[in-house]
Amino acid sequence: MSGLTQSSAPLYEALERFKSRRVVPFDVPGHKRGRGNPELAGLLGQRCVDIDVNSMKPLDNLTHPVSVIRDAEELAAQAFGAAFAFFMVGGTTSAVQSMILYACKRGDKIILPRNVHKSAINAMVLCGAAPVYVDPGVDRELGISLGMSPEGVRRAIEENPDAKAVLFNNPTYYGVCSDVEAIISLAHENGMLALADEAHGTHFYFGRGLPRPAMSAGADMASIGMHKSGGSLTQSSLLLASASVREGYLRQIINLTQTTSASYLLMAGLDISRRNLALNGAETLGRVLELAEYARGEINAIGDYRAFSTELVSGGGAFDFDRTKLSVHTLEIGLAGIEVYDILRDEYDIQIEFGDIGNILAYISVGDRLRDIERLVSALGDIRRRFKRPKAGMLTQEYIPPVVIKSPQEAFYAEKLSLPLDRAVGRVCAEFAMCYPPGIPILAPGELVTRDIVEYIKYAKARGSTLTGPEDLNLERLNVIKGD
Repeated sequence: MSGLTQSSAPLYEALERFKSRRVVPFDVPGHKRGRGNPELAGLLGQRCVDIDVNSMKPLDNLTHPVSVIRDAEELAAQAFGAAFAFFMVGGTTSAVQSMILYACKRGDKIILPRNVHKSAINAMVLCGAAPVYVDPGVDRELGISLGMSPEGVRRAIEENPDAKAVLFNNPTYYGVCSDVEAIISLAHENGMLALADEAHGTHFYFGRGLPRPAMSAGADMASIGMHKSGGSLTQSSLLLASASVREGYLRQIINLTQTTSASYLLMAGLDISRRNLALNGAETLGRVLELAEYARGEINAIGDYRAFSTELVSGGGAFDFDRTKLSVHTLEIGLAGIEVYDILRDEYDIQIEFGDIGNILAYISVGDRLRDIERLVSALGDIRRRFKRPKAGMLTQEYIPPVVIKSPQEAFYAEKLSLPLDRAVGRVCAEFAMCYPPGIPILAPGELVTRDIVEYIKYAKARGSTLTGPEDLNLERLNVIKGD
C-alpha cells in the first residue's frame, strides 16, 4: 500500500484502468458487458455493466486479497481507526454473523441484548451458541427498548463467567446508545471479546458531536453498515477488527458464508464511499445533523408528535443518543407508527425507513436536502389534521422480555409441529417471527410462546405491519417443537 493516502481509491482506480483496456471477456458474468442483456444495460447504464466483472489478477479476489482489494481494505481500516477491515458484500448481516462465528462454537455462551437484529440470532442457529440475554431498559412512554446497562452486563458476566463474548448495538434502530466504553471494559476484564453491531453507526467515526464509535473505545470487532449512513450501495458493509483478532482466521470465517463471486460494483462503492467519508465526512455529517435537528424542531412544533432526542439520556441503558436519527412517536394522534408509515407512502409519496406500533423513523443521511425535509414535515402536519383520532385502545409496548427454553440451533432443527397461533401459546417456538423493518425478532427459535406475544402479533398484523420469518407467510400458524 506504499504511497497510498485517503484520497486514493485503489479498487475503483483499478476498475477504471481495466475498463480502458477493452478486454474481450470469455469469463463470467454471462451478460458480457451488457451485450447479452441490453435491457439490463438500459436499466443500469453501460458504465455500470462494464465494471460488473469477475475476479482476475488485475482486480484481485475478495476471498484472498493480495493487491488492490487488500489496499482498499487497509485504507478503510486506517479511516475507521481499526487494525483490519474486511469488505462485506452480504450486508451488515454477514458482518454480524462473522463476528459471532469467530467468537463462538457449539455450546458457547454469548451475552447480548434481546433487541438485536435477526442476523445475530441466525448466527447462533448456524454455530450452536447459546444466548445470555440482557434485557434492555424500556422507555415506558415511548414503548421502545433502550440499550444494555453496564450493571446488567456485569450481572450477566457474573452469572455466566464462561461466556465467550459480549455483543452490543451502537446505536439501536431508534438512536439510543449504551455506555460502550464501560461494556467493552467489562468484557475485557473478564476475558471476553467485545463485539459491536454498528449497522446504523457508520457516521459516528467521522461526524462531530456524535456518540463514541466502538473501535475507538476498544472493541475487538465492529460491523459497519456503510450502505446505511455511509453512502455506499445497498448490501455493502465493512467488518472492522482490532489487533487482538487473528486476521487470517477471521477471513476464513468470513469465507464460510460470503460469496466467492463478490460484486465489484459493491466493492467499488465501498472504496469510493470510504474515500468520501475520510475526506469530507465531518463537513457532510455536520449538514446531516443540522437537517435532523431542524426536522425535529419543526415536527415537535406541529403538536402531538414527539420527535425524541437527547432528553432520553439518563445513564444506564440510555447513555447517549444519535441526533441524526429522526425517530418520532405517533400514538398521541391516535395512529400506530406503521399506519403513519403507510399514509406517508400511499398519500404523499414519501418513503420513510420504518414504522412500528408506536413510532416512525425517517432516515436522514448524506443524500438528503432541506426541501425533502420540509415536504416530510408538511405531510406529517397534514396527517395530524386529516387523520387524528382518539388514542384509546392503542398498544404502546414494543419490547416483550423473552423466556428462553432451548438454544436457537436446537430449536430451529428440532422436529416441528405447525399450530394455529392461539394453540401455540405455552409451546416452544421453532422459528422466527418479526416485524421487518426493523428485523428484531418478536419470537426466536427456542423461546416460549406466550399470550402477550400472540396478542402483539395479531395487533401488529391488524395495523398493517409486515411480519416475516415464519414458514407460514401469513403468520396464522407457528412452528413449535413437537412434543414440548
